[in-house]
Amino acid sequence: MPLRPLQLRKAMLKILKYSFYDLIRSRWSYVYFLFYLALGFVLLFLNNDVSKAVITLMNVIIVLIPLIGTIFGVMYYYNSREFTELLLAQPIKRTSIFMGQYFGVAGSLTLSLVLGLGIPFLLYGLMRSNAIFDFTLLLVTGAFLTFIFVGLSFVIAISNENKIKGFGYAVLLWLFLAVVYDGLFLMSLIMFEEYPLDTFSLVATALNPIDLSRILILLKLDISALLGYTGAIFKKFFGTDLGFLVSMAILLVWTVLPILGLRYKAKRKDF
Repeated sequence: MPLRPLQLRKAMLKILKYSFYDLIRSRWSYVYFLFYLALGFVLLFLNNDVSKAVITLMNVIIVLIPLIGTIFGVMYYYNSREFTELLLAQPIKRTSIFMGQYFGVAGSLTLSLVLGLGIPFLLYGLMRSNAIFDFTLLLVTGAFLTFIFVGLSFVIAISNENKIKGFGYAVLLWLFLAVVYDGLFLMSLIMFEEYPLDTFSLVATALNPIDLSRILILLKLDISALLGYTGAIFKKFFGTDLGFLVSMAILLVWTVLPILGLRYKAKRKDF
């Protein structure tokens, strides 16, 4: 007998809670939490200034968060496959199962990130610092990147039965967006420097959540001059209140797209 909508929501919440607590109890979650805790204390000790520590931290986590989200997402999907098959035998919608797992994984990683970085900065006097908004923005973009890349990794994993192939594709996607994409972007700017590239630069940035998050934080830290000519273009648009809202909206779209892809794959996959 199929479950009613209210029962389906309850089932999804139960799966979410199970996945969340399962990862929270995992030693890897403690490693993830302790890594950010240690990173926060070390950066504050070395810089002796909250604002400088935030800038240094941005360079690390903008690349690291997507990688960790990708690896955790793929690993959790394949490691919990037997449990998933058991759930699929129950009168529960497939989308409820995978949505619950996705939000459980992304939620636990986000909590580790927020607590791991929040504790040292709060103890150092973040609330009395002018960098509180910059630090909050860093955590918000970090949360967005976590949900985005966990979602992308789930979509890749559910599309590939072979664990090695799925893991490889997920890491290649991260590598492309974190490293290769920037190289191609810079090459295109050099090759077509004689042409007006304002619109191209903005669109190219919006098509990569890692670059968009990096630009957003750099602009709010008021160090866009490091980006040269493109920095002026980004500041002209993303530096405004409207540009900031558009950036947040684009990150939200990037978060929703993998969820829609996961729902589509879950409905049509033959388990």
